[in-house]
Amino acid sequence: MSAINADPNEVQKFSELAHRWWDPASEFKPLHEINPLRLGWIDGKAGLAGKTVLDVGCGGGILAEGMASLGARVTGIDLSEKALSVARLHLFESGHGVDYRLISAEAFAEESPGHFDVVTCMEMLEHVPDPASTIAACARLVKPGGHVFFSTINRNPKAYALAIVGAEYVLNMLPRGTHEYEKFIKPSELSRYCRNAGLDMEELTGMSYNPLTRVYSLGRDTDVNYLMHTRRG
Repeated sequence: MSAINADPNEVQKFSELAHRWWDPASEFKPLHEINPLRLGWIDGKAGLAGKTVLDVGCGGGILAEGMASLGARVTGIDLSEKALSVARLHLFESGHGVDYRLISAEAFAEESPGHFDVVTCMEMLEHVPDPASTIAACARLVKPGGHVFFSTINRNPKAYALAIVGAEYVLNMLPRGTHEYEKFIKPSELSRYCRNAGLDMEELTGMSYNPLTRVYSLGRDTDVNYLMHTRRG
């Protein structure tokens, strides 16, 4: 696993939960709740209908299916065979068409450089040993002028308090051990990785959760969760 920029413990962690991926009351409830927000944001920037789209780290396919439902031709890649099996099985229920592949972003970039109009890599960078390598692969996979979208978690005391202590230990929104603080990525670091990969940042936006209303929203607060829209020059 180390040779393909993946932490085997991280892959195993999500593989063990894969059968619950499409249960909106499971550990993946936050993904179900944020999906309409992130899907609408991506579509508003890139216009997904008719586009060739790649979802890197697709897991069980929540975002991939959402993009397919808007008329995109979607490929999803992941390194968890169990998660991909769940994703493929769910296509029989949803009727959407997504091509799922067990392959790393780096290997796929060697196979299909410059193939996609849009590349998404959401809630994944904080789980890989070398996020810069994943970002560079995403840049190679998108066409010149194409869109690349990332989302991850900022690294600061507030993010530790809310994303780990709050979400995993107080509110029990996520299984304990889902995140490691040291792997969180500051927006300045992500933007630097993107520039080094030939991606120009178009927009940075925050995603916040209100524990009282239990509602997620997009806005200026990038202290914890944030999304970044980039384009290949």
